[in-house]
Amino acid sequence: MNKLIRLSKSCLSESEKQAVLKVLDKEFLGMGAETQEFENLLGEYFGRDTVCINTGTAALQLALQACGIGQGDEVLVQSLTYLASFQAISATGAKPISCDVEEEFCSIDIKDAERRITKNTKAIMPVHYGGQPGNLDAIYEFAKRYNLRIIEDAAHAFGTTYNSKKVGSFGDIVCFSFDGIKNITSGEGGCVVTSDKNVLNRISDLRLLGVENDTNKRYSGERSWEFDVTEQGWRYHMSNIMAAIGIEQLKRFPEMAQKRQSLAKLYDTLLREVKNVKIFNRNYDEIVPHIYPIRLQNVRNRDELRKNLLERGIQTGLHYQPNHWLSFYKANGTQYLPVTDKIYSELLTLPLHYDLSEEDVRFVCTELGQLIDV
Repeated sequence: MNKLIRLSKSCLSESEKQAVLKVLDKEFLGMGAETQEFENLLGEYFGRDTVCINTGTAALQLALQACGIGQGDEVLVQSLTYLASFQAISATGAKPISCDVEEEFCSIDIKDAERRITKNTKAIMPVHYGGQPGNLDAIYEFAKRYNLRIIEDAAHAFGTTYNSKKVGSFGDIVCFSFDGIKNITSGEGGCVVTSDKNVLNRISDLRLLGVENDTNKRYSGERSWEFDVTEQGWRYHMSNIMAAIGIEQLKRFPEMAQKRQSLAKLYDTLLREVKNVKIFNRNYDEIVPHIYPIRLQNVRNRDELRKNLLERGIQTGLHYQPNHWLSFYKANGTQYLPVTDKIYSELLTLPLHYDLSEEDVRFVCTELGQLIDV
């Protein structure tokens, strides 16, 4: 087999490794000065206050809880997303309501979502699939009409702009993921960005087991010994080790973003010539893509195609199996999501990460074209 072209990977430099070693030498590994610095840098990047969490999933969960969403409430969310979006909602006691997607961007279909509104609907969670926001203007108008909170799942969209503004720099509540393969990583991690001071303050406490006003003490290397807790909290804070990686990744981000964009543009150019492949119409001058999905047309056996690509050293993925298929979420009502079901059967994700070369992309496209032609 040829060298393995990985679907995705963590892309680290010597600077991240040295930053982690400095934290280890200080022997203060929990949440402290580095976490505070990373939050401040992200705040400067977005132009809004930011709270760092240990995962993107936890960021979504705490954002929902901080909005008062819980038992008996419902949250509209597209079924075509990673399980984390659904798990974050159900972790609060609320019910994720599976919605269909529109074909162009694979983002939540507002017309379908509107049919699923009930008196218990409290929020909508648009997912920026592949780094592409849907029609956020329409989503915000919809939410205003029904008095819903908006928690954007922007795990794929760090660095993306919408109407010339960075995703995260505007809107209600925006959550990002910094896990190992995202546009930037802190090993694991995530953050919540919002102008809602009450939400920020609640999340700051909730991530530290609900201990009130403990964040500032942690940042000064101390902790609270006598305190009060008024609601269920979680151990979801970000460690200094994670933050140290994130700080260095943020410094490198302009270069890493440009590389992702240029590789996606090359894929677009090459795959336009490949029979039975449909590419998503995306502007990679505005979008920093986390993944590069395509749609297969008239390909009888996707699993066989993936197997043959792997034999040639090319990993592929499927983003994502619809959540309304899962046993845990099937009971949320009878769902008819024709676009989601159709699109999932056609999806195939090709390799995309900072360490991928243009030569790798050309090889992937050539092999894909040959196998589809067989």
